[in-house]
Amino acid sequence: MRRNAYRPKLKIDFENGQHTVVLSYGLKMLVRRAIEQTLKEEQYGNAVEVSVTFTDNEGIRQMNSRFRHIDSATDVLSFPLLDFEGEEGEPPVDEWETMLGDIVISLEKAEEQAKTYGHSFEREVAFLCVHAMLHLLGYDHIEPEDEQLMRERQRAILDAMGLGNGGED
Repeated sequence: MRRNAYRPKLKIDFENGQHTVVLSYGLKMLVRRAIEQTLKEEQYGNAVEVSVTFTDNEGIRQMNSRFRHIDSATDVLSFPLLDFEGEEGEPPVDEWETMLGDIVISLEKAEEQAKTYGHSFEREVAFLCVHAMLHLLGYDHIEPEDEQLMRERQRAILDAMGLGNGGED
């Protein structure tokens, strides 16, 4: 058996709502890899659907203002459709496909942050995608111990993708 044989049934609906950064096929495939790796590392075996929207700083600022009442641009937003609170794990296995939720990434902000943090644009986009996927799977970072767990999971997933950066997020 091949070592990397795990591939969950995954449908991703991509939408490009920006014209600031060129959205390549390779970037979409990187996002797909980040989603697949997150599902693999979290041992989430159900077939899933995820929506990924790429936007710019103004687009994400508007969404952040509307949904979080914070009138500023952010890097990524996630909108989970499942509530894992109190559940023992995954939804029932007889469900054909589960819509986990929506991810919105500002490619403009990702480009800015990659320069600020001194790593590649691709690594930043993968990090933002993994971060959002963990939110869709029920993680949060409100409490310090939850934040630490989420950082550890992000680091492990990015390392597995070959995009780790020496233990820093």
